[in-house]
Order: sequence, then C-alpha cells, then structure tokens
Amino acid sequence: ALHAALEQNEFVLHFQPKVSATTRTIVGREALIRWNRGEAGLIGPDLFIPLAEQSMLIVEIGRWTILAACKAASQWPNGESVAVNLSARQLMDPDLLYHVRSALEETRLDPSRLELEITETAIIHNTQLATNILLDLKALGIKISLDDFGTGYSSMSYIQEFPFDRIKIDRSFVMSMIVDSKSRAIVEAI
Repeated sequence: ALHAALEQNEFVLHFQPKVSATTRTIVGREALIRWNRGEAGLIGPDLFIPLAEQSMLIVEIGRWTILAACKAASQWPNGESVAVNLSARQLMDPDLLYHVRSALEETRLDPSRLELEITETAIIHNTQLATNILLDLKALGIKISLDDFGTGYSSMSYIQEFPFDRIKIDRSFVMSMIVDSKSRAIVEAI
C-alpha cells in the first residue's frame, strides 16, 4: 500500500508554525507528513514511517517530502523557513545532497529557508560519515537542527562535534519543566 501511495500521490504535508518567543510572529513552519488513505482518512507518521523504514521506501518518501516542503515554502510570505525531518536512512542516502540541491533549484527556494532536522540516532552509528554529510548539506546554505535532544544517547559532545544551527529539546523535558525542577534544570543547562 505504501508503494501505491507514492505512485498515487497520497501523501500530504501539514505545517506546524514555529513562533518567535520574543516577537510572537511566525518565523517558519515544520513539515509534518500524513498519508491520505481516502476513506480510511489521514494516517499519522507514527503508523507508516516505521514500515517505510523497513521497506526502504523512506528514502523515496523523504525525497518527495523535501521537494513538497520547498514548493510550499517558496509561496510563503516574509521569508518563513521550512523544517523537514530526516531519518537515519535518508541521511545516509548517497544521493541526498543531489536531491536537496535539486529541490532548492527547482523551487527557487533560498537555501537559508530550508532546515533539515535529524535525531541523535541518525548520527550515532557512523559519526564521521554523518559529519561529512552534514557539512556538505550546510555548504548548500541550509540549516541543520538536532531534533529530540535529551532522549536516547544524548551527549553534549554532539553539540560540539556536529555543525548544528539549532537544538530542539525533547518535548518530555519542555512539557514537565513547569512542575519538575530536574526537567527545568536540564532545559536551562541545554
């Protein structure tokens, strides 16, 4: 069904706004993929992304997502950025740089308006290769974010070793920092 979803263009993007804490204005949006299965409705990524990873379709779905996100952002006012999540398999795709560059050229999106988000698990197995790939992507002018920081194998050394422009603290800390002093201390330290 995932193969057919790609062929029949059943994926859609929804965009979660990113709001500046100081100005309260929208400065960007994060692309969130959904699978529109007709009568079954919208299927969230938590249900189909693991299957896409196992079947290796994640790379093709990721290429579609990057292009669709760039197309959408190229129409937004005020230079808002768009963030797209990359899986570990996508990050290690030898054609990733080519596809990102092609999406930017095709949509004429300024590279500084594209942000790719990766998790620690995407870089943990081959840190040298991941560093090289991230540096190549940054050379295009895009931004790189570390997503869900604070989960898994979190290490402050990642912040030093990799060329991140932003760090997104895992929601479990942010949600509990109001009532839990340990979570608040972690968020403040990060």
